[in-house]
Amino acid sequence: MPKLGAEPIRKAALINATIATIGRRGSLDVTVAQIAREAGMSTALAHHYFGSKERIFLSAMRHILTQYRRMNLAALRGAKGPRARLYAIVGANFGGDNFERETIAAWLSFYSLAFVDAEAARLLRVYHRRLHSNLMSVLRPLVGDQAANIAHTLGALIDGVYLRAALSDAPEAQAAERLTLDYLERVLP
Repeated sequence: MPKLGAEPIRKAALINATIATIGRRGSLDVTVAQIAREAGMSTALAHHYFGSKERIFLSAMRHILTQYRRMNLAALRGAKGPRARLYAIVGANFGGDNFERETIAAWLSFYSLAFVDAEAARLLRVYHRRLHSNLMSVLRPLVGDQAANIAHTLGALIDGVYLRAALSDAPEAQAAERLTLDYLERVLP
């Protein structure tokens, strides 16, 4: 007889194990057995809950995107005015859980999976649209008609600097954030 309430706990353990396993490996070249072992459960149970490695990974990315959203909301809560809100968005992209080795590895794998998996591509589009929308809402009062162009460039810069910093020997969130803020200081009035 199944334990009541065990499913959400086991799914969360598998999601966390997926992020940790991919983080150690640095790619999606992991097996469901490795993920299940990391979570302390059987491969069959992992397949029962998710069906495939891709589904486990997509659930892990949804979890990472939810954490990303929470970090952005927390950063925005304390920011007063459009400029402070803009800097808070940039800071949230390079801070906390968003810049841990396991999360970085998952993001890199996520971008690769988006080339071949429609659901991963959809999640990536959701992330890009959300980032663009957040940037537009704080840039409009600061730069008016230039907001869309700056938001597009800033979004690409955030992703690119994040990936470059992530792939360096010693990823430094502060240096990545500073590079992005330097761009803003040049384009904002």
